[in-house]
Amino acid sequence: MHTFQFFRAGGIDQVHFATGADLVHLNELDHTLWAALACPTKGLSIDARTLELIDTDGDGRIRSRELSAAAAWVGAVLAPGAWDRLLAGDDGLSLASLATTGDGPRLATAARSALEVVGKKGAPLITVADAVAATRAFDARPFNGDGVVPAASAPEEATRALAGEVITCTGGSTDRSGAKGFTADQVTAFFTAVGEHAAWLAQADASVMVVGDQTSAARAALEAVRTKIDDFFARCALAAFDPRATSALNRDEKDFAAIAQGSLTMGANEIAALPLARIEGPTLPLSTSRLNPAWAARMKDFVKLVIEPLAGGVDQLTPGGWTSLQAQFAAWDAWQSRCRGALVASLGAARVTALARAEARAPLDALLALEAEQAPIASSLLEVEKLARLARDLHRLALNFVNFRDFYARGKALASFQVGTLYLDQRACELCLRVDDVAKHATMAPLARAYLAYCEVNRPASGEKMTIVAAFTAGDSDNLMVGRNGLFVDRQGRDWDATITRLVENPISVRQAFFSPYKKLLRFVEEQVAKRATDADQAATESLKTGATAVGKTAETGAAPPEPKKLDIGVVAALGVAVGGITAAMGALLQSFFGLGLYMPLGVVGLLLLISGPSMVIAWLKLRQRNIGPLLDASGWAVNANVRLNLPLGASLTHVAALPSGATLDTRDPFEERGRPWRVYVTLAVLLSLGAAWSLGRLDRWLPAPARSSSVFGTTTPAPTPAPAP
Repeated sequence: MHTFQFFRAGGIDQVHFATGADLVHLNELDHTLWAALACPTKGLSIDARTLELIDTDGDGRIRSRELSAAAAWVGAVLAPGAWDRLLAGDDGLSLASLATTGDGPRLATAARSALEVVGKKGAPLITVADAVAATRAFDARPFNGDGVVPAASAPEEATRALAGEVITCTGGSTDRSGAKGFTADQVTAFFTAVGEHAAWLAQADASVMVVGDQTSAARAALEAVRTKIDDFFARCALAAFDPRATSALNRDEKDFAAIAQGSLTMGANEIAALPLARIEGPTLPLSTSRLNPAWAARMKDFVKLVIEPLAGGVDQLTPGGWTSLQAQFAAWDAWQSRCRGALVASLGAARVTALARAEARAPLDALLALEAEQAPIASSLLEVEKLARLARDLHRLALNFVNFRDFYARGKALASFQVGTLYLDQRACELCLRVDDVAKHATMAPLARAYLAYCEVNRPASGEKMTIVAAFTAGDSDNLMVGRNGLFVDRQGRDWDATITRLVENPISVRQAFFSPYKKLLRFVEEQVAKRATDADQAATESLKTGATAVGKTAETGAAPPEPKKLDIGVVAALGVAVGGITAAMGALLQSFFGLGLYMPLGVVGLLLLISGPSMVIAWLKLRQRNIGPLLDASGWAVNANVRLNLPLGASLTHVAALPSGATLDTRDPFEERGRPWRVYVTLAVLLSLGAAWSLGRLDRWLPAPARSSSVFGTTTPAPTPAPAP
C-alpha cells in the first residue's frame, strides 16, 4: 500500500504529489481525500483532447475512477524509474522510459513507427504534435483501422459502384479521413435486405403482374386519377337521383366567370377543381377533348397504361368497368403490402436480383478484412498519443482535481477552471469561470456567499461569445451595476468586451459592511429629497397653471378670484407641540450624551457599533462561509471539499488599483472641488462638547478647585450643588 504525504491549504488537508509514484498510485487514495470527484471536459484550460481520452465512457465528464485508471495505465507502460518525469509535465516522451514488459515494447514499436511517418526516424523523444501528426497521416490512408471503408478504397469500378449503393441505401458512416464509407454492419444489413427483397420479388406471378412489367406504372397511373374518377361517378349518381342537381353539379356559369378574371393555365387549381367531365350520363368519356383540360395528361396515361391493356379500345368507362379495373389490381396491392427489404427497393428489381447471388458480397468483405488488419496499428497509435498527452498533462490535471494546489498557490499558475481575468471598476478579478447555462448556474451560485457578476463577453472581430461569472472579493460594490462595461483577458492573452448582465449581491468585506447602513441612509435621504423636490416642482407647476387659468377667467367674467385658504389654528398648535416634543427629545439625548463626560468618545463608539454592528456581524458570518464549491458544482464539477475563500485568499484573487512601488504622485488637481473644512468643524465640535461638559460640572472631579465650574460660576453654576455635610 502506497504511503501519501499531505499538506494543508484553505483549511483542508490535501494530498501532496512529491514523487511520480504518488501519481500512478492514485487508485489507492481514499476518495474522501480527493478535492473533487468529477469535472467536465469542457471549459477547462487543460487540453480538451487529453480530457476526451481520459473520459473513457464519452459522457463529457471525468470521474475519479477514470483519472485513477489513466494514472495506473501510465504507471504500467512506463518504467518505474521514469515516473518522476511525470511531475515535470514536459512535452516529449523518451522512448527509453517505456517499460520492457507488458505493453511497453508494443508501444515503443508503435512510437518508432509514428516518428518514422513524420520524418523523425531514430528520434529519442516523441511529442504530442508528433503523435497527432502520425495519427492523422495514418487516418488519411485508404485503410486506417477505424472499421469504415471509403468507396474510393475499392480498386475496381464495379466494387466502387457496389460500395456506393451500400452507402446510399444504409446512410453510410464517416471515415477518420472525412470520406463517406461503409462498415461491416451496414454491409450485412444491405445484403440481408437484398435477400429479403429478392425473395419477395419472386412471389410476383401472373395474377400479380396484370400488365406485365408495366404493372407498377399502370397502378400508379390509376391511383393518380382514382379520386377524380370517383368524384365523377358520384356526381352522375346524384344527377340520376334528382335531375335538378345536374346544373349545380356541372358548376354554374358564374363560377367560370370568376375563373376567367385572372390569367389561366392548364394546371391552375381553379380549373383542376372542376368536374372531370360534364355530367351528361352515367359513363365517363375517355376522349381528351371531352375531359377537364387540367386532367387530360393524367387521363391519357391512364388510358394507355390501364384501359388499353385491360379493357381494350373502349372510348367510355362505365361505373362497373371502373370497379372491375380496380379489382384487377387487388392481387398487386396485397403483394405490395407484404413487401420486405424495402431498404434496397430503390435499386430496382433487376439489380436486386443480380445482387442476390452469393458471390456479390465477396469484394466488400475483402475490403473489410484489409481494414480490420489495420485496427491494431490504429489502436497502438492512439495509445501512443494518449501516453504522450498524459505524460504532459496528468500532473497538472491532478493539481486541479485530486487537490487544488494550483488554486491555492497564489502568484503561480491559475487553476484550470479559471478562464481569465476581468478588469472592471479599478479591479482585476482572477476568479472567473465559464458559464454555459446562466439560469441554471445562478440557482446554486448564491450559496458561495460571494459577490458575483455575470458578464457577457465577446470578440466582435471573430464573432466569439461566451458568458463568465466573476467573483469580487476585495473593494466595495458601490459602482457595480448591471450594464457596466469592462475588459476580459483570457488565458491566451486575448481581449474580450465584457458587460455585466446579472449581479448576486453578498458582502465583500467587513469594512464595507461598516459603512453600509450610512450609505443606505444617505441613498434613502437622497431619494426622498429628489422625490419631494419632484413633487414640489409638479405642484408649483400645477399651481402656476391654476393661477394663470383663474386670472384668465377673472379677466373674462370680472369676478374676484377666490381667497386662499387661511391656516387653521389647530394645525399651528399641532406643529408647535411637535416641534416642542422633538426639541425635548433632542435635549434629553444631548444631556445624556454630554453626561458621559470623558467617556463621550466611548459613547460615540458605542453609537457607531449600535448602528453598524448588525451589518458587520452578518458580513462576518457570510465571509466565513464563502467558498467556491457551489460555483464549481453549478458548472458541472463534483467538489468534495469545503474550498473556502477566506479574507487573505479573497484579497489575492481581486487586485484593487494601487500605485506601483516607487511611483510618485502629484496631488495638485486643478479641477478638484473645494471641500468643506471638516477638520475645523470636528475641532469646534470637540471643544463645544468639552465646554458643555465643563459648564455642567461633569469635569470637576478631574480638575483643580480653581478650575472647576462651581468655583468659576459660584452660585450661578448650572452644575448641581452638592448637599451640605452633616
